[in-house]
Amino acid sequence: MSLIRLRTFIEVYRQRSISAAARNLNLTQPAVSQHIAGLEVAIGRPLFERQVRGVSPTTAADELASDIGNKLDEVEAAMSSARSRSAELAGALQIIGHADFLAEVVSAHLLPLLEVGIRVRLQTGSSDFVCQMVIEGLCDLGITAFPSSDKRLHCELIRSERVLAVAAPGVVERISKAASLEQALSKEPLLAYNLEIPLIDAWAAKNKLNLGPLVPALIGQDLRALRSLLCRGFGWTVMPEYLCTDHIKRGELQEIAAPSGPGQLSYYLVWTPSALRQARVAHARQALLWHLKA
Repeated sequence: MSLIRLRTFIEVYRQRSISAAARNLNLTQPAVSQHIAGLEVAIGRPLFERQVRGVSPTTAADELASDIGNKLDEVEAAMSSARSRSAELAGALQIIGHADFLAEVVSAHLLPLLEVGIRVRLQTGSSDFVCQMVIEGLCDLGITAFPSSDKRLHCELIRSERVLAVAAPGVVERISKAASLEQALSKEPLLAYNLEIPLIDAWAAKNKLNLGPLVPALIGQDLRALRSLLCRGFGWTVMPEYLCTDHIKRGELQEIAAPSGPGQLSYYLVWTPSALRQARVAHARQALLWHLKA
């Protein structure tokens, strides 16, 4: 259970109203309702009964409020005090994104921020985690491979990358000699970012390839780990061009010929409007938009 959902629950419990809680927390009513629904799923019991005016807490809500109400106030007060005491946190810019993109692309554009005295702290996570950390104010800026539809976030395209199917030259030679590209790919071990394999599915769909149900031999959310195995002659995958261009030039990797060509992957910068009240966040956002788009 996240702290923000518990805070939302306590506010609804005290106000006996979804709309009043939303106003006090500066959230939308649908967002408050979503937080409450998430808690109800987590504990397996309804927390409120909807009335004509407001809501009425259930026994489960009374018990939960009794358990956490004052404790939650104390935790938030302690966190607020810790933030005010910590000059390091107050002066640091927290950026979260995909590990390989931060390392291979974003880090090269951080020098202008560091040179003006902004201390940068990088964190890694998947797209859903990136958005949640930014929404909860635990990170200032996020970078994700999927646009966010959450109204609490602003989102802007910063980079588009070609997506290539790649493998070691020996593996590519074996695939190219096969009578069927689909069958050849299905027989080779697949390395993937996650179990849903959206990059690979999108590349296959563009090239009108029916690869059937693929089960990855390895799943890793840092694509550099996949690249390392590819260079050792194991398996194939689909990855952004920035991760494999140099390795292709050195002959360590080779593109698997695609009937219709490479795919496309876009990256987005996400932030909350309230975060831009801090000068360093506003400056960093503009600098990253400028450099990464260029």
